[in-house]
Amino acid sequence: MQQYLGTTPPGPGGYQHDVRGRLGVLVVNLGTPDSPTPKDVRKFLARFLWDPRVIEMSRPLWWLILHGVILRIRPRRSAHAYAQVWTPAGSPLMVYSRQLADALAGDLTRELGDDVPVALGMTYGNPSIESALAALQAANVRRLLVLPLYPQYSATSTGPVFDQVGKVLSRWRWVPEIRFIGQYHDEGPYIDAIASSILEHWHTHGSKHLVFSFHGLPERYLLAGDPYFCQCHKTARLVATSLGLQKDEWTVSFQSRVTRETWLKPYTDEILASYAAGAHKRVTVVCPGFATDCLETLEEIVLRNRADFLTLGGEEFDYVPALNASSAHVSTLTQLLVRHAQGWPETSGSRDLAALAKTEGLTAERARARGALG
Repeated sequence: MQQYLGTTPPGPGGYQHDVRGRLGVLVVNLGTPDSPTPKDVRKFLARFLWDPRVIEMSRPLWWLILHGVILRIRPRRSAHAYAQVWTPAGSPLMVYSRQLADALAGDLTRELGDDVPVALGMTYGNPSIESALAALQAANVRRLLVLPLYPQYSATSTGPVFDQVGKVLSRWRWVPEIRFIGQYHDEGPYIDAIASSILEHWHTHGSKHLVFSFHGLPERYLLAGDPYFCQCHKTARLVATSLGLQKDEWTVSFQSRVTRETWLKPYTDEILASYAAGAHKRVTVVCPGFATDCLETLEEIVLRNRADFLTLGGEEFDYVPALNASSAHVSTLTQLLVRHAQGWPETSGSRDLAALAKTEGLTAERARARGALG
């Protein structure tokens, strides 16, 4: 069985004429520092925050702010936060992303009846998108599915994946057929998986007022046409409908704001503070915009927001974990990938694969013959 390629070193570039071209999958998450140290966090933040897709500001002005202020102060604070959630196997985001990619490789192979290599790349940090694509190239992938692990599309998250994949492939002599999955915020299996995870949590901990917390964006990004805000609300509405909740039983909020400008509202920390002092002293928080648990869910929500909520008068604060590498999540993404691969030989049955192998076998013979004549 083809193994998950997330840790496979890049092989030699170029097309192998005597091997059948394959379907492969590139799974992408945001990234993480290599360690919870100020040095590694600074390196990670420098690359992440310099991306013009993430911070839309005059480059000279932003360079001064980033290097003159932010990277002098924030790395130490962020390193402390990372250290609180770091595991012996690494950062939670990396651990769960690898587990998810590994499980997808097995599920896709069973579903399609053919080995499907899956490589994990990070938009910022290691393993890079470039190294993941090199591993797929070495596996002779000629049909490429790109899956950013962002259910809701944003130019700040999904956009950079497209940019980097395009930049790498622009240097390849033979570019593979490529399909890019831009969002899956309203896909039935995804909504069902989120709703089921909440029900399962409530079965153990009891139902409470449900807070959907999504990562925030500057409000001006919405006004410029970014669909993220609307897609977040649609996800929450569909999940709430699936759960049979009334309008006063759930809330949408946005977390993780950084700059002083106005971000998408309401802010998660402010909503929770008002609930702690008001009518909703028992809450359940879920973060459906995060495919895997990470710093923003485990440190910001579970540690800081929970502590603040209870200190301000709240009575119970529950967090529903991200889908991570759960069987429901793997099944959801497998269905999504198979649907997007429709029309390619791998989804059309063994006859198409046999025909493709025969055609490429003839191509290999011609290539060898041409080499002999040359």
